[in-house]
Amino acid sequence: MFDGNWRKGVDQVVRPIGRNLHRAGISADVLTTMGLVMAAAAAVVIARGGLRGGLILFLLSAVPDLLDGPVSKAAGTSSTRGAFFDSTADRITDALVLGGIAWYLAGTEGGHMAVLPYAVMAASLLISYERAKAESLGYDAKGGLMERAERVIVLAFGLLFDSLLIPVLWVMLAATLATAAYRFAKVWRQASVDRPTPAPRQESEWRRRRRARRRRPVGRRSGRIGR
Repeated sequence: MFDGNWRKGVDQVVRPIGRNLHRAGISADVLTTMGLVMAAAAAVVIARGGLRGGLILFLLSAVPDLLDGPVSKAAGTSSTRGAFFDSTADRITDALVLGGIAWYLAGTEGGHMAVLPYAVMAASLLISYERAKAESLGYDAKGGLMERAERVIVLAFGLLFDSLLIPVLWVMLAATLATAAYRFAKVWRQASVDRPTPAPRQESEWRRRRRARRRRPVGRRSGRIGR
């Protein structure tokens, strides 16, 4: 939702920063790697109970993810390799942070509550897969209530107010599953329009000849039987 409505405005703000970082010799791959390192640090801090410290690191890990695209465009190095690296890093970041939250909940809540962050992670991976698979088939699967930008904002809110962390995770799970259903239905409609019409069944050459022989009129046989 935010990606579709605010993307152009955000790009206009970060584009000059990307040019300055490129002039400073910082590449997009370096920024993506820095984001991964900070996400790993955030996961460790959150798992040890430092939710607000982990929140700061988590937000800092989102900054390189925001800037690596403008840097690669300023350098003229935008490529499918970079897009693949960036997308993979996003999935790893989500898994690290939600894994840290699961560890924290296992120590503080006990029971089955630690499964909740893993459910959010599974639903997040599902909507990412739906978009990737749909785009590989030539369909559009963007949109929904809980894309990655929304997940970052909502999860940051839960880490800031630790008493609301569990309700926030439930909201994230419900909204992410709703997004998965929305994307599935969206691609299903597109694929149904493009569904090919079955070709008429062609009769084999052998069957055509056999049918022709059956329709041929039977005449008198001539000649003598050999002795």
